[in-house]
Amino acid sequence: MSEALPSPYPLPPHFKREQLVLQEAGCCSWASIAGLSDAALNQLSRRGGALERQLRKLRGQAQLVVELQLEPYQAALLLYAGIASSRGLAQSSPQQLITQLGRLERSLTGLAPARISPADVRDWISRAQRHLSRSMK
Repeated sequence: MSEALPSPYPLPPHFKREQLVLQEAGCCSWASIAGLSDAALNQLSRRGGALERQLRKLRGQAQLVVELQLEPYQAALLLYAGIASSRGLAQSSPQQLITQLGRLERSLTGLAPARISPADVRDWISRAQRHLSRSMK
């Protein structure tokens, strides 16, 4: 992944209202979305029909992108597999996560070749563990 994070926009169509609200609030990067507090998400959800649940998903994705330098699609896959934080990823079993992500990818892409390899998963878990150990110091 390059050092400069890609723009979070455009978001998938099911996040249309959330994208409008985030852009109106001046959140123009993954880092700005990742830094939103619970109170800010609650306040944003009251504007423009954005759902707080959807905003929380986007914040979780943004935190994984920023903290672990994951590609947005990788962070989204982890979220849909039930991994919503660096801590959750750090505590994951590599084999269980590989199996879970493989099933999820197959359900989304059919017979297309998997984009996530076992080496990727082990690397992500290692990144998450390093991130946690740095943040505890």
